[in-house]
Parts: sequence; C-alpha cells; structure tokens
Amino acid sequence: MIERVRGLLRMAEDPAVTDAESQAFTAKAAELMTRHAIAEAEARAQRGEAAESVTRLDFPVSGVGGHGKARVKALAAIASAYGCQSAVRGNTSANTDRTLIIVGTVTALDSLRVLLPSITMQMEASARYTAREHVANLRALRNYDRSALATERSRFYRSFVRAYGYAVAERIREFRARLRETSEQAATGGGTEEAAARRGAELVLRDDVDRVQDEFQRRFPQLRPTRPERTHHRAGYRAGYLRGRRAELGMETAVGKGGTASLTDAD
Repeated sequence: MIERVRGLLRMAEDPAVTDAESQAFTAKAAELMTRHAIAEAEARAQRGEAAESVTRLDFPVSGVGGHGKARVKALAAIASAYGCQSAVRGNTSANTDRTLIIVGTVTALDSLRVLLPSITMQMEASARYTAREHVANLRALRNYDRSALATERSRFYRSFVRAYGYAVAERIREFRARLRETSEQAATGGGTEEAAARRGAELVLRDDVDRVQDEFQRRFPQLRPTRPERTHHRAGYRAGYLRGRRAELGMETAVGKGGTASLTDAD
C-alpha cells in the first residue's frame, strides 16, 4: 500500500501532468492512506489489541519569502484533519525555517510523513503560478510600481497558501467522515464478527482523538497560542480555496458533490 501511495505521489510530482491531474493523484494517495488507517483500526479491534501508540513527527517548514507562518497554518490544518494536533517551533516573522511538531497516532503520522512533502510541493507550485498571473494582470491594468507589485504578490501568496491548506484539510475530513459513516452503517447490519470489528474500529478511532489530545497537553502544558496571520488578501484566499477544492480528487468531495464548503461570500 505504501508503495502504491508513493507511486501516485511520484506521478503527482511529475512536471508533465496538469494541475488537476496532480491533485487527483495526491488525493487518491490520501484516500488510500485513510482507508488503510480505518482498516488497521478494524483489524486491531478484531484481534482485541490495545490502541496504537501516540507519538510525534517533526516536520520542517520553509520560511522562504516570509511565508513561513502561512505554510504552518496550511500544514497544521491538514494534520488536524488526520486527527493530530500541532505546535510550531521558531515561528518568527523572519524568513527562517520552522518546525511543525505534530502529535498523533503512528498510523496518522505515517500518512502525514508520506503525504505532506508532496502536498507542500503542489501547494507552492500552484501558489507561485497563480500569484504570478495575478501580478501580471495588475501590471497590465494599473500603474503599480515595482515595490507595490512585490507587496501585492506577497499578500496574495500568503492568503493563497493558507486557504489551499484549509481546503485540502476540509476534503480529507469529509472523506474520513464518510468512511466512518459507512463503517457505522455496516456495523448496524448484524451481529457478525465483521460488524463487531467495525464497531470496535469506530470506538478506537474516537478514542484516538482523546488520547492524542491528552498526549499533546502532556507534552505542551504551557503552549502559547500562535498569533493570527495579519495578512488577508481576499482574491488570494478565494483563489487558494477554490484551487484546493475544485479538481476531481477521487474522494467524492469535489465542489457540488456533497460536503459543505466553508468559503463565505465575504471571502
């Protein structure tokens, strides 16, 4: 399964594929990892085993361009969709690298360890292309000097990255919820061992959330909240959100296919 996921991500990272194809490959990989996590929970429940351990993953986040905070927000949202909680080290306003410390179950962190690098690469490529297009349109329509265009690009880029991460996380949460609902419905169909395993898996998954929260609080009892990102560019946010939602991602969560999008008219 891991090799299948890595194969999909290699195709997603191929510069020859379109943006929609790249997102589809990545989402199929995310779907496989999600199904695997639930299957593992069912197997552990059926064998009567204890829940898997909760540990941490330190994921490096680039500060290039002064966009480190926006990247942290995006990736932390995706980690949260997998039932994890995050803290960040070195989240200054300078162009320095950060470390996103993710606390979660072994299976969830295995998924993120494989998926986050590829999602990051695609997010950055999409942000660069869209921001460049936005600035080119402004240059053609208005009399901006070089400094004003640089500021506009930076604000657009940061908002795009944050919204892209939120949209991807939203889709992952929807897909995970749909799988859990399917599992619950199947479990009510009878008293077979398979149904019992599904009920057990659901309890395991719910218990994982509580155990992750307890472990996170134990590791970081006096954690200060991160400061909110002051930059908000409406067009950048909308573009990032739609780019993260619009492609057919293989998880039945594209716009118009169920689920509730969180982008408001004001955004």
